[in-house]
Amino acid sequence: MKKLAVLLFALTIISNLCSAQKASHTFALGDSTFLLDGKPLQLISGEMHCTRIPRAYWRQRMKMAKAMGLNSIGTYVFWNAQEPLEGKYDFTGNNDIAEFVRIAKEEGLWVVLRPSPYVCAEWEFGGYPWWLLKDKTLKVRSKDPKFLKYYHDYIMQLGKQLSPLLVTNGGNILMVQIENEYGSYSNDKEYLDINRKIFREGGFSGLLFTCDGPTQLPAGYLPGYLPAVNGLDDPKAVKALINKYHDGKGPYYIAEWYPGWFDSWGTPHAGSNADKDAKKLDEVLTAGISINLYMFHGGTTRDFMNGANMNKKDPYDPQTSSYDYDAPLDESGNPTAKFYKFREVIEKHLPAGEKLPAVPATNKAMAIPNINLVSRAALFSNAGVPVVSAKPLCFEDLNQGYGFVLYRTTLKNAASGLLKIKEMRDYATVYLNGKRISVLDRRFKQDSLQINNAKKGDVLDILVENNGRINYGPFLIDNRHGITEKVTLNDTELTGWKMYKFPFSTVNSFKYLANKAAGKLQPALYKGTFTLKAVGDTYLDLHGYGKGFVFLNGHNLGKYWNIGPQQTIYIPAGWLKKGINEIVVFDELKSGHTKISALNHPILNEVVKE
Repeated sequence: MKKLAVLLFALTIISNLCSAQKASHTFALGDSTFLLDGKPLQLISGEMHCTRIPRAYWRQRMKMAKAMGLNSIGTYVFWNAQEPLEGKYDFTGNNDIAEFVRIAKEEGLWVVLRPSPYVCAEWEFGGYPWWLLKDKTLKVRSKDPKFLKYYHDYIMQLGKQLSPLLVTNGGNILMVQIENEYGSYSNDKEYLDINRKIFREGGFSGLLFTCDGPTQLPAGYLPGYLPAVNGLDDPKAVKALINKYHDGKGPYYIAEWYPGWFDSWGTPHAGSNADKDAKKLDEVLTAGISINLYMFHGGTTRDFMNGANMNKKDPYDPQTSSYDYDAPLDESGNPTAKFYKFREVIEKHLPAGEKLPAVPATNKAMAIPNINLVSRAALFSNAGVPVVSAKPLCFEDLNQGYGFVLYRTTLKNAASGLLKIKEMRDYATVYLNGKRISVLDRRFKQDSLQINNAKKGDVLDILVENNGRINYGPFLIDNRHGITEKVTLNDTELTGWKMYKFPFSTVNSFKYLANKAAGKLQPALYKGTFTLKAVGDTYLDLHGYGKGFVFLNGHNLGKYWNIGPQQTIYIPAGWLKKGINEIVVFDELKSGHTKISALNHPILNEVVKE
């Protein structure tokens, strides 16, 4: 009997623990507010993306969110990060979206999940995987059965990860967005309803919603489901718009409020007025409207995952790797003046007796010494085995998503005249017999150059970079990269191409030699090491370099470009090592680099160099 009693007692404890873990809430739409367990809940949310933040810092960023007064986190999920290759899913490391959500719960934060396969977010191809473009007939964001199958399969996998974390299942995900700014693209309500059905099949029960800009909302909302609004912060206008398309009632949710903006290459760093933003936040909260700050913390778009804007009037416009966004937390996660102003506003709206937690200490920052670059790998000397074709093949036909492709042909006849690359995407350096003769930039609609006195047998090289697929607007359907059509010289098509693939998923396979005289002005990788006794957040200074990217200890840190605004690169402490660190810099425009200078950056000024 005694053993039986002990067993029953143990089973009772286990049962109670399981019940506690599965304890669920109700989350519903009231006429004017959201209702959590039947009581009004005003969402004060901030956007963060797990893929843009080093995993080791997820919890610290959540604590900062709580300290500013946020009660929830808005987050996109990037399909092309979760399924980088067809049928190959990655929910590990920085792509572990479920763990990101669980940490938010542990830190007392609700989550508004935004897993629409299209996200925009200044992210490569708006979140769609590049491999969808391998089929020239497939049309993304449509009722194309081929697209819907890939979409369906992905959401089924995502549902396995995230549906257990819904608020109705004891988790902290309050509601789920099924499409994103669809009104900027089309107005097919049947397509929107297909989205809804796929999400339901994937296990996403509970509240579903859409969000659109104020002029897009009529086309982009799904009747019967909450229409949230982006970029509108006048309380009366927000309420009137949502009332119009939601049966005369709320709740009222600004899914994207912009107290900052993103940066594009070749433009000044974007920003906003913190005092004006704080005043507007106060007005919205006073009106009882729920809000999501886009962004609370932007982080960094690493690897080659930056997107680009383009529409019928504006030219191609790629974005920087830094996604600082002039947000309350800067790129390295430190609170800005905007953070403290917003904290003061939110504190005014706390229920009686509640206090905000103290602001966590900032991360340790440090400066690193000058880094000597002792070896060099010339790109053209590391070309490897080519793909041979009569006509040039685009990236997708070469089964390559990102990076560079070197297109090479030998001229069959002597010629002078106009060399034209039809539909070149996005940035090309052109060489004749190894000497650079031109740079072509899609931003300026450049696709041609004059060639003089070329001889039969001359070697023509065109190194083409994917500078970021378009992430917004109607050109989503036209996103293939490289040389997508043909090359002509004096209106005669050039044939007989060799294509060398440089995806730069790693830089370990290149043959490095001693870094001596620069030689010809050709693209190259420069390698060096440096030793640290301690680690901390820091930045690299790439002033004096041309255009390229940086690898540190195997991590692709992102891009730099001498046209600005980004010529420094943030390094999180977790990617540095005590002892020897290895760095590789690729530069396609300038040569002869021998060092990277230590950076005099504001967050490093009072830190002793290691």
